[in-house]
Amino acid sequence: MSKAKYGNKKVVHDGITFDSAMEAKYYDHLKLLQAQGIVTSFELQPRFVLLPKFEKNGKKYREIGYTADFTVHYADGHSEVVDIKGMVTQQFELRKKLFDYRFPHELKLLTYSKIDGGWILMMSLKRLGKHVKWLKLGDGNEHST
Repeated sequence: MSKAKYGNKKVVHDGITFDSAMEAKYYDHLKLLQAQGIVTSFELQPRFVLLPKFEKNGKKYREIGYTADFTVHYADGHSEVVDIKGMVTQQFELRKKLFDYRFPHELKLLTYSKIDGGWILMMSLKRLGKHVKWLKLGDGNEHST
């Protein structure tokens, strides 16, 4: 296994190379949802052009692309683009903003949390983390100076 970005180890599962074990786990989750009829199909590594290549004042600019982890098509007709994240970088935040501006699809950032019951939106995990931190601190009176 080779190293992927941000310390993740690439994983080969069902003959497919995933950037992380968490991505492979979500792939298995999607296969289960497909077997249950909730998901009709899904694609791996869909690519989106966020900004096409262009030329200005004689200088050529390359396109800016984004490759998500999955596009998921549900039985009820809606689709979502899913990215499995352990952390969110500034570069990703910019790409997400460009994606949201340019494409009508919903881009969901998911992570896996055993504590919180499985697959969870990154936003929800951040909120839960702040709430847990607040609970651990109590009302803050014992920490005031």
